[in-house]
Amino acid sequence: MSCVRPEYRANVYGCPCSSPLTRGTAAWRAERIRATVRATECPLPACVEVVLRDLAEGTVSDDRQALGLLAVGGFAKDNDAGVWGLTELGQVYLAARSDLRFPACVEVVAVDRPGRMALVVVGAWSSSRPVPVLLDHLTASTGLTAQELPGVWLDADANCHVTDPDDLVLTRIRVAPPVPAGFMDPEETVALRAVALAGGEQA
Repeated sequence: MSCVRPEYRANVYGCPCSSPLTRGTAAWRAERIRATVRATECPLPACVEVVLRDLAEGTVSDDRQALGLLAVGGFAKDNDAGVWGLTELGQVYLAARSDLRFPACVEVVAVDRPGRMALVVVGAWSSSRPVPVLLDHLTASTGLTAQELPGVWLDADANCHVTDPDDLVLTRIRVAPPVPAGFMDPEETVALRAVALAGGEQA
């Protein structure tokens, strides 16, 4: 809103393109990363997490302090009637706490610098379906620039049990040691690297 003149601010208020509630947007992806990192690296206090699990089961809680903390974190919210419930982000948090995450070998196959997105192949999930990842997530985690990322192999933790690539969340991303010769069939590698975002750069 601060980037437009006052008369246009009403037009961009709550724009779905940047809403964390709209599936597939950068804000939506960033919030899923935040919830997953919180769950795996810095969990909520046990007394607060108990309230969150109660909400997931449909149990009403009267712990106002815990509910307030969950609301600030975006994990729970109340409706107009004052009834509290779990948010999508709360579901992501609980899933990350309960489900196994696996070490995964990741290849960056393409980047879209204007769109701030990248396509990666997560071998432990699928060797043929590319996964969209926030470009800034990769650059911040690896210290590499967007230009340096295509073709780079990474190590990461991933929720490889999901079925939709948009639901796959990478954490603990780091640059992998050099890949041994013959690790992947050359023809398969070429085919994967041919996949690029519209307007992106092939590796």
